[in-house]
Amino acid sequence: MTSTRPRDDHSAEGVSASVSQVRDHVIGVDLGGTKIRVGIARLTGELIAEKRTATSSDGSDAIDQIHSLVLELCDSTGLTIDRVLATGVGGAGVPDATGASFDLAPNLTALGGIPFRDRLGKLLGHPVVLENDVNVSAVGELVAGLGRGHSNFVFVAVGTGIGMGIVVNGALLRGANGAAGEIGFLPIGADPLSPANQVRGPLEEVTAGDAISRRFLAGAGAALSPKEIFEIAASGDETAIDAVDEEARWLAMGIIAVNAVLDPEIVILGGGIGSRPDLLPRITSWLIRLGQPNLNVRTSELGSLAPVIGAATIAAEAAAAAQKGISQ
Repeated sequence: MTSTRPRDDHSAEGVSASVSQVRDHVIGVDLGGTKIRVGIARLTGELIAEKRTATSSDGSDAIDQIHSLVLELCDSTGLTIDRVLATGVGGAGVPDATGASFDLAPNLTALGGIPFRDRLGKLLGHPVVLENDVNVSAVGELVAGLGRGHSNFVFVAVGTGIGMGIVVNGALLRGANGAAGEIGFLPIGADPLSPANQVRGPLEEVTAGDAISRRFLAGAGAALSPKEIFEIAASGDETAIDAVDEEARWLAMGIIAVNAVLDPEIVILGGGIGSRPDLLPRITSWLIRLGQPNLNVRTSELGSLAPVIGAATIAAEAAAAAQKGISQ
């Protein structure tokens, strides 16, 4: 698998304990605010199978849910759990300094401060590596998606929330505290001085899925999901069109802000909302109106598989790095 230069901290702690010749698979987990996706892959990077389930309301059951999905995957593929070398988890939050738990996880409040890595590792019987979910999506794009052939790009995920993974010179850029790419906190879209907009961030307040639903509710008096709103917008409903177009406007502004700082070769859109092909033309239209017609913005071709592939990649790399340390 392509190297992403894993962080030099304790995120791979204990990986060496489970390195064995018979352990020839890795698990990748996408732990989101609404869904958990788990995939099993060979060390070569080939994804064999995946399963998903709805995330518990606050993430309190996430560890047990992941454990169950891993066991189901092993059963469905005819593998035993002792064939798994390591598991990578991309979570909707930022791993703490030790890589043991998630911080800044507003959509998974029950995860804050708990020893997530160690609890899940104990259940699975092999090491677990934690990373931000959008970062692992960026890794997935780097090794198997639109990021191949690009040394500098960003992956912007829009769904329950908004976040960004940054690849610079072929490696993840995590920042001093692991929070690089938390673009939901850009001070645009909503009043940045209001405490109500400082929990998720001003940009996230106007681009997250519930913002689309709120806009439609205000105009039509009906409560619909973002998916439903996009569907009726495609059929010509003016209120739905306005709600979707407002989404595109704020995303375009966020992309322009990112471009001003990072100047990426390509901006890749993903997530449940960001990956919708009918959103990109509206974003492009706003970029033109905002005087930035030449930005290279594309919709991910991997879709929901990007974070699973990326999480499996970081698991394999952490295990390889630990094995290298043993042999030296």
